[in-house]
Amino acid sequence: MEIWHNPRCSKSRATLALLQEHGVEPTVRRYLDDPPSRAELEVVLTELGTEDPLTLTRTGESAFREQGLKGADRDTLLDALAADPTLIERPLVRSGDRAVLGRPPENVLPLLGR
Repeated sequence: MEIWHNPRCSKSRATLALLQEHGVEPTVRRYLDDPPSRAELEVVLTELGTEDPLTLTRTGESAFREQGLKGADRDTLLDALAADPTLIERPLVRSGDRAVLGRPPENVLPLLGR
């Protein structure tokens, strides 16, 4: 299991703590320091069960507005997410061929079989 984690984010910290409370020590990927490639983002969208990169996008970020991403097409959004990981929604937890966003943290429980 892997968590795309930002330690400054309370939801990310809470999701990591929830996993640990359930006996899971996930691989912690500080995605701001180790950003995913566009190809990885494509895989994650499949794991999330969607084709829409807005699912992974922090649309409230100033960078979203500054880059003029509202109404952008899929390719433009994926390129933006790969270039600027601050736009990626967090936390993201991956397990096997599935992924979920930990907003709220309890969203990760189905990955644990709970």
